[in-house]
Amino acid sequence: MTVPASSDTLGQSSDTAVVQVSRSVSKPVKEVWKLLVTREGAEALLGPGGELGDKGDGWRANDGTFGVIRSYHPLEEIRFSWHVADDAPKTMVEVKLVKASEAETTVEVTHDRIPSYYDTAKLTRRWESALDKLSSAAD
Repeated sequence: MTVPASSDTLGQSSDTAVVQVSRSVSKPVKEVWKLLVTREGAEALLGPGGELGDKGDGWRANDGTFGVIRSYHPLEEIRFSWHVADDAPKTMVEVKLVKASEAETTVEVTHDRIPSYYDTAKLTRRWESALDKLSSAAD
């Protein structure tokens, strides 16, 4: 799902978009988190070469995307900046784990601060694919 958003920074107004996707995973939150912070889980989310570290750690995937971990709350959420190139605008991604039941977790991805000229449909497909890979790795 893509949602329009607007931000106002230093008196300058610019239109941005937000992409939100979610998936149910048939594992408890603790198991999904353990997977997410492994190489396999991080690569499912970020792409080959991507690794999730602690707050302040940088990451870079083989496809050139990169960023910095901005927030790290075990078993709850991780937030990171996400850039497609050195000169690309700063966008933010939040991955949140929500307990749906004792044996099921909802993984929510919210990608915001996306400039209006970005292909949000492509980003939506990217995050849906990432969640599909994460869900498959959890099986």
